[in-house]
Amino acid sequence: MTPAILIFLAILFVLVCMLRAARIGALVAFLFAGIISGPYVLNLFQLSDTWSFLGNLGILFLWFNLGLGINMHRLWEMRHTIFGFGAAQVLMVAVMLFPILAGVIPWSMLGCIMVALLLAMSSTSADMQLLTDRNQLNTNMGRQTFSILLFQDLLSIPLLAMLPVFAGKSFNLGATAIDILVLSIALILGVVVIGRFLLNPIMRLVARLKSREAFLLTILLMITIGAVGMELIGLPAGLGAFLAGMLLSETIYRHQVSAEISPYSMLFLAFFFITLGMGLNLPLLGQNWYIILAGVIGLIVVKFWAIFMVARVRHVSVPDASMIALILAQGGEFGLLMLQTMKSAGMDALPQAHQEILTAIIIVSIMMTPILLAVFDVLRRRGKILSKYPMQSMADKHSNAKPAVVICGFGRVGQIIAEMLTAENIPYIAIDLDVNAVMLGRERGFNVVYGNTSNDSVMREFGLSPRRTRAVVIALDNVSTARDTILTVRNIAPRVKIFARARNLADTRELLKHGVTQALPETIESSFMLASGLLTHLGISEHKINNLLSDLRADNYAGVGKTIADKN
Repeated sequence: MTPAILIFLAILFVLVCMLRAARIGALVAFLFAGIISGPYVLNLFQLSDTWSFLGNLGILFLWFNLGLGINMHRLWEMRHTIFGFGAAQVLMVAVMLFPILAGVIPWSMLGCIMVALLLAMSSTSADMQLLTDRNQLNTNMGRQTFSILLFQDLLSIPLLAMLPVFAGKSFNLGATAIDILVLSIALILGVVVIGRFLLNPIMRLVARLKSREAFLLTILLMITIGAVGMELIGLPAGLGAFLAGMLLSETIYRHQVSAEISPYSMLFLAFFFITLGMGLNLPLLGQNWYIILAGVIGLIVVKFWAIFMVARVRHVSVPDASMIALILAQGGEFGLLMLQTMKSAGMDALPQAHQEILTAIIIVSIMMTPILLAVFDVLRRRGKILSKYPMQSMADKHSNAKPAVVICGFGRVGQIIAEMLTAENIPYIAIDLDVNAVMLGRERGFNVVYGNTSNDSVMREFGLSPRRTRAVVIALDNVSTARDTILTVRNIAPRVKIFARARNLADTRELLKHGVTQALPETIESSFMLASGLLTHLGISEHKINNLLSDLRADNYAGVGKTIADKN
């Protein structure tokens, strides 16, 4: 067994390096590793019950991650773009694909509808990685692409709820549509209510234990309860995992959940793609290679023109419409998940051979996207296409402007500071790694961009300069990330003034050691504000209150440190 594992890991290492160099996601590398090590190539492993079990866990984790990326509040705030552009794109693609599928393949009407909707979905992980690698997430084109991907993720709920109907023999369009609509609305409302009134208190109790193990076990328990609960009422287990992710996305702990579960999610996602590769029937796909090739070309062409037309109707410029259509023209992991979910559940809604071919078409289309984008870039630079439209900088005009203030982090503190700077007409730029917060902030008119504040090139690109930048605000809630950001700022602009937020006295002292001009512990400063209001109400003069606060703040809050224990 040991030599087989060694060979497998070596194959995986080479594939990851090669595909990442080609800007193709690592998950495709896991899939090819499964194909190469599977029964049809090197025969290192057989698709045993153990591999199938690990693959099924991977399916649940992938559904969970999709749900975790959906937050009802942010969806509502961005509803015009998401439900306008996103819904129109999916509808147009499905409408164009349906007659082709119905005319070429002998499926039922419901089968053609379901496959058309599956193929209308794009790869969220691959597209987000492409936009980030190309530094286009902060552009108007990037934001609209992100909105479409968000709608597609939300569409997962009714499509998953539709699976039992899809597996059935009879179908009544009106009754089924009503049932799915009612079920989807009920599930969404249930997520909002349970997340806000039940799950938040539970997660608060777990967080107080300050045990990472307890936190992780709570997440795993939520996924399991959701999956088992859905199975008990006759719905796919994946829908339960998806709803568990949505439930946790409605709590204040969603960022911590994402950070804690990320390494384990990647591991189980790898298992899913490895087992998917092992299970592919290579002789069957080899015999039908021309069908797969025609399917990939047809899918990309149809989706490109459908999305391009929708974008132009919404008055998106021709270059941006072309880029959006090209980025979204592939299939997605949602289609792979649905096909694998049907396979693991024993649903025979489609012939097994057709499911294999559809899986191959989606995989190849995902791999083709970065190649097509590279060809598009070369042709455009040489003036072979879109020559009437001059090349423009990928960054928005706000990003090109040299800001007087750089805000690192766009949580509640960063947003308040941005509002105050806007009120005083002081140019700023805010940078954050939470893509949802960035998109929502831009919808509201804030000059916020996606980026890693501890990355030297990112900070330079977004305007940090030793001569033009007057101040940097560190509004990050993690002291380790804040420290790395401070070191990056000092490397670029050694003399710029840095103002930082901190959670408590310990974090304040840590940041001051690294040379920040001012670091305010928010727990203590909020107490000062509350006490100040109380003393004013009790008749203490403003002069005395200011003197008292000055004494408490003196020598890095030395007065406070003597009187209370420092807690979060």
